[in-house]
Amino acid sequence: MKLLHLDSSVLGPHSVSRQVSAAIVDRLRQATPSLDITYRDLTETPLAHLSGSHLAAAQGAPAPAELAPDLAASAAALDEFLAADIVVIGAPMYNFTIPSQLKAWIDRILVAGKTFSYGANGPQGLAGGKRVIVAISRGGYYGAETPYVAGEHLETYLRWVFGFMGITNVEFIPADGIQVGPEHREKAIAGALQSATSLRAA
Repeated sequence: MKLLHLDSSVLGPHSVSRQVSAAIVDRLRQATPSLDITYRDLTETPLAHLSGSHLAAAQGAPAPAELAPDLAASAAALDEFLAADIVVIGAPMYNFTIPSQLKAWIDRILVAGKTFSYGANGPQGLAGGKRVIVAISRGGYYGAETPYVAGEHLETYLRWVFGFMGITNVEFIPADGIQVGPEHREKAIAGALQSATSLRAA
């Protein structure tokens, strides 16, 4: 089995989402020692944001020579995703949504004809069958019972994006309220790590 592990926090060793995503991968590695793991740090080696030249090339226009490295990076990111049986993502909330580095990666895997298609009955996901687990960290609380639920565009966005590609059962492990205070942060991290270590093996 192949596992793709992605991190998108800019906080390095101080990141909660990185800590939890690592715990998820460790849990799955212990359960399946033969797991083939590919790691991509989206802040250490970021993908460029889409440009007009990239989109034109994707639609069949001649690609300028200087775009070759970008197109190669795009193809590599898509191939990694398509090859993975399991995808683990560390995704912090920045200004109510995902980091731009993670958005740049999504723009390279959300590709018509590869991960979704359009037909007479509308869009159809082509990437179903993968297991996607997302470690999310949020500074506050955005649950349905809070006044801030309308500002939650992290989990809701990722659930929609992967669902659009045919992956409808995305697993989320949240660490919420990490900026509310030290006690809230400690409790949130402990709860998320406990959830990571008790994940089903397969």
